[in-house]
Amino acid sequence: MHKQLDFLAIGDITTDAFIKLKEASVSCDIDKENCTISMRFADKVPYESVEVVRAVGNSPNASVSASRLGLASGLVTDIGDDENGRDCTDTLKQEKVDTSLVTIHKGEKTNYHYVLMYEAERTILVKHEEYSYKLPAIEPAPKWIYLSSLGGNSEQYHSELADYLESNPGVQLAFQPGTFQMKLGREKLKRLYQRSALFFCNKEEAGRILSFPIPPLLKEVSESSRTEDLNPSPSRGSTTISVLPLEKGELHIKKLLSGIGALGPKTVVITDGPKGAYAYDSATDEYLFMPIYPDPKPPVSRTGAGDAFASTFTSAIILGKSVKEALTWAPINSAYVVQQIGAQKGLLTRAELENYLASAPENYTPAHL
Repeated sequence: MHKQLDFLAIGDITTDAFIKLKEASVSCDIDKENCTISMRFADKVPYESVEVVRAVGNSPNASVSASRLGLASGLVTDIGDDENGRDCTDTLKQEKVDTSLVTIHKGEKTNYHYVLMYEAERTILVKHEEYSYKLPAIEPAPKWIYLSSLGGNSEQYHSELADYLESNPGVQLAFQPGTFQMKLGREKLKRLYQRSALFFCNKEEAGRILSFPIPPLLKEVSESSRTEDLNPSPSRGSTTISVLPLEKGELHIKKLLSGIGALGPKTVVITDGPKGAYAYDSATDEYLFMPIYPDPKPPVSRTGAGDAFASTFTSAIILGKSVKEALTWAPINSAYVVQQIGAQKGLLTRAELENYLASAPENYTPAHL
């Protein structure tokens, strides 16, 4: 690195092969919280298409998102010395992401995942290569570090990062924990929680982090929920969104937001898929709800929606926006990411995002809980 970066993401990278299934079935429990996908066993199962997408993963997606929004962006990650790894690095360079802190492990493979797509959802077959993680020398210190998913043998790596942050108090941290980081638990990652200026997770993950049971809170739009009709542009058609959650949901979400906030993060954002997002801003002591941006078309794949939301919110804060303004930015990038296969193809430039924001429905705005 020869210049200070605005946004430095840290986390694993992979190649995703998206396989669109033709013949499958999905079974869910009554609350649609637990679902399984089924295919014929011991048979030839046809698929519709396959698309290979390089240089993806929570943190790589975030680094590309920040770059497209005009920030000086880089990535700390680990790859093997194989063709897949070289292709991933080349893809990042094409997106103007600094790759000087990518570590190449001789004799190792680069992560490769398979994404089974059915309707708008996906099931991912994952295999994380076990690299010998070591935090590289990060000089000069970036303005922000964005930490997300790492492999299961990276506990010491997190301690090295916490040490680095303590030695560089001017660096801000955005934390979007992955599966292993949540399994490590609050105590082992205590220093990172306490150091986080921004924290992102979804509703179910918040419950997992806090050992807090998550009942089904927000039902489909009905007479008992408070909704308003929007005045969409002619190209969008008629759209109705929930601008506030149900009363019981408000109380529960506040407990999740305040529970995560008690671990240290200054601003906590909890997403709830197509039902919207919630935030707690400790600077103003505000609890906020933000509806989704109206989908221009039915989603193609929800892969990367959370990464787009968290990275766009973080980028908006870096660009000097308030928490309320960042909440209006983030759902727009998510809405356009889900229009494409893969987590990066639909990511917007700043000009595109601001144009969509300018044409948003009148009550596309944060509301107080």
